[in-house]
Amino acid sequence: VLLLSSPLFGLVALLIRITSPGPIVFTQERIGLNGQTFRMYKFRTMHLSTSNESDTTWTVANDPRRTRLGELLRRTSIDELPQFINVLQGHMSVVGPRPERPFFVDKFLKEVRRYNQRHSLKVGITGWAQVHGWRGDTSIEKRLEHDLYYLQNWSFAFDLRIVAMTVLSALTNKNAY
Repeated sequence: VLLLSSPLFGLVALLIRITSPGPIVFTQERIGLNGQTFRMYKFRTMHLSTSNESDTTWTVANDPRRTRLGELLRRTSIDELPQFINVLQGHMSVVGPRPERPFFVDKFLKEVRRYNQRHSLKVGITGWAQVHGWRGDTSIEKRLEHDLYYLQNWSFAFDLRIVAMTVLSALTNKNAY
């Protein structure tokens, strides 16, 4: 995927550099398999802000922190492409529960029963919850329900189905802010 998308990587990097000051790639600490932290990569889609703000605040519809290019990158999920580097590093899988920020993991562990069970499998770029629209500022309980369903029913064929659904829904996800 990284080799095939390298021309797109170059174009996106150039557009980010031209349209807004700051780094091309945004890194953020996330929680992965067995509660281990790692640095997740994304194309930067927001204006520069403090790490505390980006680590503790959801992105919402019409979020003023997004750049104009960032809106497009997020809506099409192109901003997620650098996560294939995380896959190569072994921190992520292509399919699995989406990794969350430590601030929110701490919060959800206290508020949502069985939340920690989602950390028993490698986190992914896409997942069963995401292809059903449970991403961003949506129900954590519904996300967890879908993540646990995935964990209980995992198969290679199921992963292929999720990848196909991800590709088909990339341009239509209404919760990709």
